[in-house]
Amino acid sequence: MFTHAEIWRGIDRLAAYAETSPSGLARRAGLDATTFNPSKRTSADGSKPRWPSTESLSKALAAANLDFLGFAALVRDRASRPGALRSLDLAEAGNGTAFGSDGLPEGSGWSYVPFPDFPLKSAFALKVPDDRLAPVYRAGDRLVIDRAQAVRPGDRVMVETRTGGLTAHILHEQTVQQVWLKPLGEDGPLQRIALDQVTWMARIIWASQ
Repeated sequence: MFTHAEIWRGIDRLAAYAETSPSGLARRAGLDATTFNPSKRTSADGSKPRWPSTESLSKALAAANLDFLGFAALVRDRASRPGALRSLDLAEAGNGTAFGSDGLPEGSGWSYVPFPDFPLKSAFALKVPDDRLAPVYRAGDRLVIDRAQAVRPGDRVMVETRTGGLTAHILHEQTVQQVWLKPLGEDGPLQRIALDQVTWMARIIWASQ
């Protein structure tokens, strides 16, 4: 059983999943644009909670292409729910606050995007904001990173360092003390980083292009 606050939080997350606002989700569902507005969540004097109707919730789920089990997972804030991944702009992800000590997403800045083929608890997506990773990845590409997969020489990897934010490379070699990284385009000198300066490194397993 979900509480009033949880249901409305789930609708906010459903809108983020659909990459729109609550009012945008309502319009997409064929409802009045104010259906999911904060003002509709309590009575006019704020004394009584108002609940979304079953019909409006059903239409919103259809508009977002998500079933009720997926919605329930959104309410519970489960990043590993089937069919979706947490996603963030790569520029925002490098601010030092987007990941926990385990290298997995944390905080409120993440949205949800549909990825039916990646129901991985350890995976997340980063959207490339510009041509910083060209010519391999370009603006608008979304990279799927899996923290659980072992990385091997030759893999494309995302690396977070203690001082340099997030960068993508090709892993050339790794020892117990340091890693050597190649530019994505494979032209240019190797970069050597002491392993104790690497917060986490994970394999890029897929990219939308």
